[in-house]
Amino acid sequence: MFPGANVPREDASYAVVGAPLDVSTTFQPGTRFGPDRVRRFARTFDDYDRRTDCRFSKLGVHDAGDIRAWDDAGEYLEFLEGELRDFHAGGAIPLLLGGEHTVSVAGVRAADPDVFVTIDAHLDLREAYDGNPLSHATTTRHALEVVDEAIVLGARTGSRAEWDRADRPDVTVVPPEAVSEWVPDLAGDIYLSVDIDGADPSVAPGTGTMEPFGLSAREIRDVVRAVAPDCVGFDAVEVNDRDDGQAAALAGKLLREFVYANATGADIPEESA
Repeated sequence: MFPGANVPREDASYAVVGAPLDVSTTFQPGTRFGPDRVRRFARTFDDYDRRTDCRFSKLGVHDAGDIRAWDDAGEYLEFLEGELRDFHAGGAIPLLLGGEHTVSVAGVRAADPDVFVTIDAHLDLREAYDGNPLSHATTTRHALEVVDEAIVLGARTGSRAEWDRADRPDVTVVPPEAVSEWVPDLAGDIYLSVDIDGADPSVAPGTGTMEPFGLSAREIRDVVRAVAPDCVGFDAVEVNDRDDGQAAALAGKLLREFVYANATGADIPEESA
C-alpha cells in the first residue's frame, strides 16, 4: 500500500492505481516493477506537509493496488481505461503509477481533459515506433486524439517528423532551460503526466531511456504544484528497478505533492507558501 493511502474506496477523493505494463519499453526494461518500487521508497516520507499544513493520510487517498498487465497493450489499455473511469464516476481522481508511458493513454481517455501536460525527455509524437502504434513513444500523439492542446515540458530529443508535428498550434514544447520560467496559462481541465525520464539521469537513473541535460527534482516539483489544482488526472511513469531507488522516491514524492496541491489549491497558509 502507498503510505497514507488508507481510506476505503467508497470514501476516496484520490485512488492510487498501479499499471505495471512493460511490453514496449526500450533500452532498459523493468517498468513492471515501478508501482511496487514507488510504494516502497515512499515509506520514509513524513505524513505532514508544512507548506500546505496537511497530513497526507487525511486527504482521502485509497490504494487500489495494481491492475495486472498482459502482453496485448490494446486490450490492456481498454480494460485499464474502464477501471479508471469507474474511479472518476465515483468522485476520485486516479493517481496512476506506471508501467511504461503507454498507460497514460488509458488515463487520458478515462479523464477526458482539455489539456495534456507532460514532463518528458521525449516528444512521444511518433505515429509508431518499431512498427508499434501503441508504443511508449506514441503517448502524446494519442493524447492529442482526446485533448485540444498538449504541453511537453523538458523535451530535448525527438525525430525530425516529431519536431515537425510539434510545430503545429496544438502542441507547445518548453525546453529544459525554460521550464523554471514557464507559467501555466491553460483553460479547462488538465491531465498531468510525469515521465520520470524528464528528470536528468543524475536525479533519476532508474528509467528505460535516459536522456542527459534534463530537469532537476525541484523544477519538476514546481510544475506539479503549479498545475495540480486544475487537474482531473495524474500519472507518474517509466520508473524501473535499475537504480537504488532514486527514480521511485522522486515519483512517490511528486505523487504526494500532486495530492497536497490538488486538495488545497490556492488555499495555502501564507507563512508556508
